[in-house]
Parts: sequence; C-alpha cells; structure tokens
Amino acid sequence: MKTLVLVFHPNLSGSRLNRRWAEEMDKQDDVTVHRVYEAYPNEEIDIKAEQELLEQHDRIILQFPFYWYSTPSLLKKWEDAVFTYGWAYGSTGNKLHGKELMLAISLGAPEASYTPDGAFKYTLPELLRPFQATSNMIGTRYLAPYAVYGVMQLSDEQAEQAAKAYPAYALQPEAALNIVNSN
Repeated sequence: MKTLVLVFHPNLSGSRLNRRWAEEMDKQDDVTVHRVYEAYPNEEIDIKAEQELLEQHDRIILQFPFYWYSTPSLLKKWEDAVFTYGWAYGSTGNKLHGKELMLAISLGAPEASYTPDGAFKYTLPELLRPFQATSNMIGTRYLAPYAVYGVMQLSDEQAEQAAKAYPAYALQPEAALNIVNSN
C-alpha cells in the first residue's frame, strides 16, 4: 500500500511534534511525505500536480496541528482547490474512490478538554465531522485519526514516543478496520 502524508504546518521547522512525525514517516517504505507549506510558500497550489500525487497513493494522511477547532488555512485552501468537481466528486468525480483517508492531528489542549464536560464542550470526533463528510463526498474510507493531545505539555521522551508510534499506527494494514461509521 502506497501512503501519501500531506503535512500542513505553517512553521514545521519550529514544530517539535509535527516535524518529528514527518521525519519518522520519511524513513518508511512506500510513503511519500509532502510538506505542503514548503511546496507552496506563496500558497499558489499546483492543482494538477496535487491531483496526480493523490492518484498515485492508496492511503492519504492529512497531518496538521489542530487549532481554533480547525486546520491551518492552507489545508482548507488546498481542499477547495484540489478536490474539484468532476475529479473528486460529482457524477464523474471518482478519482479518489476506494482510497483511505486518515488524519494525524496534534492538539495543544489535554484530552479532557475535548469532552461534553470539558473546556471545549465537544469531542474531537464531533469537531472532525466535516472531514468525515468530505471523505463521504469524495468516496474515500475515513479511518480513525491518530491524535496526540496536550502537545505543549509533553516531555521530550513523550514526544519521541508519539513520533515513533505514528508510523506504527498510520501504516498498519489493520487500520482499515478502524473505519469510522459514517452514520
């Protein structure tokens, strides 16, 4: 299985966890790591090149820090530009059908904040629902995300453990069993 990791971090060199995640994925066989902010510093996306890259892979991982209950702005811009009608969705838009979509997310707040009684009042799956809906629309199988909470409080050892665990989770053949119910 060929895996594409699309890294959306506006300051990857300054990121402790997302940078290490990308470095660990770079070491894996059949994995392409695409640092999107580095590829498009002016945010002028080469739609054709991005679509070709997606077509060449079986599992697509969107890796990003989760802040303001959302994604870095380039990820949204990338989705709007690349997932075009007639290519990704619509009556003839089937280029991603049957592929797998996974999210790899770093979160600053602790997991307890993402509960009905927590600071944010919503669970992470609830806040990620637009990704699941997008996956449904483009015909991919939405896999359970890899999420690391409280990244600002992680010790160096914990951050390193999370970096080493990422490929083991994201590349496991059984990840397809972690398909999130679309109901």
